[in-house]
Amino acid sequence: MEKDNEFLGTEPVGRLLWRLAIPTIAAQVINMLYNIVDRIYIGHMGAEGDMALTGVGVAMPVILFISAFAALISSGGAPRASIFMGRGDTRSAERTMGGCFTAQIAVSLALTAVLLLWNRPLLLTFGASENTIGYAADYMSVYALGTLFVEVTLGMNAFITAQGFARTGMLTVLIGAVCNIALDPLFIFAFHMGVRGAALATVLSQAVSAVWVTWFLARGKSIVRLNRDSLKLRPRLIAPCVALGVAPFVMQASESVITVCFNASLLKYGSDVAVGSMTILYSVMQFAMMPLQGLAQGAQPITSYNFGAKNAPRVREVFRRLLTVSLIYSTALWALVMAFPRAFVTMFNSDPGLVDYASRALRIYCAVLFLFGAQIACQMTFVSLGKAAISAVVAVVRKFVLLLPLIYLMPALMADKATAVYLAEPIADFLAVSFTVTSFAIVFRKAMKRIE
Repeated sequence: MEKDNEFLGTEPVGRLLWRLAIPTIAAQVINMLYNIVDRIYIGHMGAEGDMALTGVGVAMPVILFISAFAALISSGGAPRASIFMGRGDTRSAERTMGGCFTAQIAVSLALTAVLLLWNRPLLLTFGASENTIGYAADYMSVYALGTLFVEVTLGMNAFITAQGFARTGMLTVLIGAVCNIALDPLFIFAFHMGVRGAALATVLSQAVSAVWVTWFLARGKSIVRLNRDSLKLRPRLIAPCVALGVAPFVMQASESVITVCFNASLLKYGSDVAVGSMTILYSVMQFAMMPLQGLAQGAQPITSYNFGAKNAPRVREVFRRLLTVSLIYSTALWALVMAFPRAFVTMFNSDPGLVDYASRALRIYCAVLFLFGAQIACQMTFVSLGKAAISAVVAVVRKFVLLLPLIYLMPALMADKATAVYLAEPIADFLAVSFTVTSFAIVFRKAMKRIE
């Protein structure tokens, strides 16, 4: 391992991108297993599997909301720390990371209190029915106790990857995922804890990962370290991090809001089966998005470091390669989903009625998945360059300006109202990608001219 991170500015871009991206892609896929493995086990719990899966699906907006707060601080803090390192300012990088750590602790404590106090009312608002509220509340009552571990793991692991320690970042989530996969069947089936067991397995696994992350940043091979001086909250350093983290926060928090709207609309126009199908559809979309986000996160330290070092040709080359690989992946996965939708659905449930319904809905929901390579590449590069305002705008446009109104507008235009709800996703995605790519072409050109 290099003693510093100068290799981000000197090593050939193609080799360096794969060196950092492969571990971050693996980390994203492994991290996805936390919740997806829960859903796979829960969906096969026997006669109650369908309702239990739907109940945990209703809890997903709350889990997404928790993750969004980790992104609010760390997704802005990690690129800022990388930019400081590119300038040779290690002290500011350490203080940025330490302040973000303190902020994560404060936020996690506040979220824990909210979740424990208003568990059932939140879940009922988010689309739980009389049939599913018991499962949803059981899951979240346990999961809420692990909020601190979730925030520290997701938030601070970004600072490990931002320093070029991509394999260490992958190890963080690998440790937790292996624990979760091992503990899930033990707690769910052997100890007969059901959905509570799935939540407990996740909490304990995140706790192990959180301890590992904290140790590495404080005592391991980290270039910038957590220490007593760095933990102080300094507004001049933290405020830009939060501003830059608004876009990733909106991206993830909006997923929570949108999931609530989908669940409520599908419960109104369809049934618990339609809501359960949405749980499966969202899980498949997670499977699609996580590798793309991992690839973009692998490119982030290279882009941020070289932008800080004013190396415009290298920044351009990183983006070109990121865009190409992202589009190849998203197109290949789209083709698989269109050709074999049942193969994806049966991972989560084997009930014939649910499988048939969800397979048809999946093709509609993922109709323009092939375009997402461009969306993620452009949006994450905005963040890597420190462009807080435009990164927030494109996130808001996709979810709140386009998708949210379409969820309620489309059923008014079609006879099959449940299908209309699913159709809102591809229409919004097509329009959002067009807007993002156009905005990126303008902003990226100006940013490169300024540093040349």
